[in-house]
Amino acid sequence: MVDKNDALSREIDEELRREKLEKLWEQYGTYVLGAAATLVLAVGGYQVYEQRKKSFAAENGARYDAAVTLIEQSKTDEAQKALSEVLASGHAGYASLAQLQLAGIHLKANRPQDALAVFEALATSPSADADIKTFALLQAAALRLGQADFTELQNRLKPVAEGSTAWRFQARELLGTAAFKAGKFDDARAQLTPLLADPETPRAALDRIQLILAAMASADAGKTAAAPAATVPQTPAKE
Repeated sequence: MVDKNDALSREIDEELRREKLEKLWEQYGTYVLGAAATLVLAVGGYQVYEQRKKSFAAENGARYDAAVTLIEQSKTDEAQKALSEVLASGHAGYASLAQLQLAGIHLKANRPQDALAVFEALATSPSADADIKTFALLQAAALRLGQADFTELQNRLKPVAEGSTAWRFQARELLGTAAFKAGKFDDARAQLTPLLADPETPRAALDRIQLILAAMASADAGKTAAAPAATVPQTPAKE
C-alpha cells in the first residue's frame, strides 16, 4: 500500500511540475526573452521546492538559496561566484538550477551569446531533468531565431515538435515562426495551422499564431496585387 501511495505521489508531482512549466511559458511567451531572468527564477523556485520536499542535498540547497538571494539583491558578481560553487558541487538537481540562474543573469546583462552557451550545455546534460533540458533547448532555439537559418532551427526543434511531450506546442510555434521568418510560408502554415485546431494548444500561443498567419495572408495578397495584369488583346478597329 505504501509503494502504491509513493508511486501515486510521484505521478502527481510530475504532473504538477509539467503544468507549472507550461504555465510559465504561457505567461512569458516565446518572444519575451528579456524576461527570461524572471522566468528562470520562477522555474528554479519551484524545483527547489521539489528538492526540499525530498529532503536531500541540504548543503547544496543552502548554497543555491544564498545565490538566489544575491541575485535578488542585484549582487551579480557574488551571485555568479556562488552559482559556480553550486555547479562545482556536482549535485545534478541544483547544478541544473544554477545553470538556469546563470543564463538569466547573462540575459539580464544583455549577453545573449553567453546565455545561449549555458542553455545549450544544459540541453545536452545527461544528468539534467528532462523538462528542464527541453526548456533549455527551446530557449536556445529562441535565442537563435532571426540569426540561424531555417535548417539549423529545424534540426534543433524537430525532435520536440514531432514528439508527444507537453513542450511540443512551443516547439511547433517556434518552428513555424522560423519558417515564416525564412519566407517558407508553406512550412510555416504546416506547423502553425494545426495548432489553431488543437484544443491543447496554450491559449497565449493562439494570438501569436494568428498574427503570423495573418501576416502571411497579407504578404500573399500583396504579391497577387503586384503581379502584372494579363494583357487583353485589342480587336483591330474596322476601317
